[in-house]
Amino acid sequence: MSRAPSAPLHAPPRLVLDTNVVLDLLVFDDPAVRPLVQSLTAGEFTAWVDGDTLAELEYVLAYPTFELDEAARQAASERYRSLVHMATEDMVLPAQPLPRCRDRDDQKFLVLAARVGATWLVSKDKRVLSLADRPGLPFGILTSRQLAERLVREAR
Repeated sequence: MSRAPSAPLHAPPRLVLDTNVVLDLLVFDDPAVRPLVQSLTAGEFTAWVDGDTLAELEYVLAYPTFELDEAARQAASERYRSLVHMATEDMVLPAQPLPRCRDRDDQKFLVLAARVGATWLVSKDKRVLSLADRPGLPFGILTSRQLAERLVREAR
């Protein structure tokens, strides 16, 4: 029997991070995502992944552009895995259809966000961000900077 994701009322908000946001976190140490890392470490949010999103990250970390050797790629992957939760097979999509992203490679992030009952999908991708105002979307779509601004406001 399948079940939709559920969380206790006091559970931290769930996030899905697209690969570019994860690269900002792991490779570029972007100051805009530091509050996010702190919040994940403190358990204020939970970030979710699945096999497809992890596979994309592993593929991208191997790009020659980043000049990461095997040890650096392994360390980045392990660090990320320490911050996230793996979606399980029994987390099923809600009945309502999701909008189609113009880039098929990004659809997996929308699907994962719906499957885990995410509060937000955090992205830098213009095609994903263009879907943010779609009516009926079961989660919000924010940039990492927008999420960081929310975290700073809430910390005051």
